[in-house]
Amino acid sequence: MVEDTLRYLHNNEDLALRLKQIRHQATLIFTRYGIDFLWLYTQRDSLNDVLSLHDNPPKEPSSLNMLQANFKRAQESARVLEECFKYLMPQKPQDPSFKTLRYSLYTLEKECMVFLNDLPKNSFFSVE
Repeated sequence: MVEDTLRYLHNNEDLALRLKQIRHQATLIFTRYGIDFLWLYTQRDSLNDVLSLHDNPPKEPSSLNMLQANFKRAQESARVLEECFKYLMPQKPQDPSFKTLRYSLYTLEKECMVFLNDLPKNSFFSVE
C-alpha cells in the first residue's frame, strides 16, 4: 500500500523502488531457506479465524494515518519474522535478514514522512 501510494499518487520513484526492493529481499530470504509459499497458503484457515470479524478502526480517519499504520504493520511483521528465523533458521552475519529489512523500513518511514511533510498542506497525504 505504501509502495503503491508513493509510486502512483506521488510518482516518487526512489522511495517506491526502495520499498519494492525490501519486498523482494523478504521473498529472497524465504526462498533461500526453502519456505514453501504454497504450503503456507494451505495452512491458512480464514473461514475459522477467531478474529476475522473484529476490526480496529483508525484513530483518526486520515490518509496519513493509513500510511503510518501500514509502515508499522510491515515493521512489526519484520520483527516477528526476525525472531522466528533467529531460532528456527540461524543465519550467517553476511546473509540478508529480517532485522536488516526492519531497520530499512524505519529509515524509509522517516524519509516518507519528510517527503510528505514537504507537500502542500492541503494535499491528500500531507503531514498536518
